[in-house]
Amino acid sequence: MSRMVFINLPVKDLKRTIAFYSALGFKFDERFTNDDAAGMIIDDGHSYAMLLTHKHFKNFIKNDIADPSKVTQV
Repeated sequence: MSRMVFINLPVKDLKRTIAFYSALGFKFDERFTNDDAAGMIIDDGHSYAMLLTHKHFKNFIKNDIADPSKVTQV
């Protein structure tokens, strides 16, 4: 059985984040990319990092988004 994994990560500036990861050689899946999110391909067809605007990420959580300058997220 094939599985797809999506890791949701909040980002403050989606366009800047896309530019950064694109410069590192990552590609994005247009099926999972819009003004609120970008599906960054880690392993095509299997693993993706979903880069989500804070506004969009808040639709999936009950708590606040962690401030990475103050706490460890991962």
